Amino acid sequence: MAELSGKLWEWNLARVVVVDVTDDYRLMLGPMPSEFYPVLREVWLPRYRLQEVLQSDDLVTGYLYDWHEGPAQGSGSWYVGVVSEILARDARWYWAAGTEIA
Repeated sequence: MAELSGKLWEWNLARVVVVDVTDDYRLMLGPMPSEFYPVLREVWLPRYRLQEVLQSDDLVTGYLYDWHEGPAQGSGSWYVGVVSEILARDARWYWAAGTEIA
């Protein structure tokens, strides 16, 4: 019987940490290091076509994709920044109307 040795899941799966970057937009701040944001979710996803999945998948309900960052080395965590859907919707209305939201 054939056996597979080693931890193949380490090569086939990537740890993805979803962080909330809403305050960057709400407070008009510059970006911080990825590790400093509040973590909303941690999930393991297949590495195959991961960048495409991160941009299209609804990782956290009520949040919209903003950016993603791969690991410095091949085996680290991926970080995905998401923004509150409510803030994004209100900001679009604000900029389209050219007035403040009451």
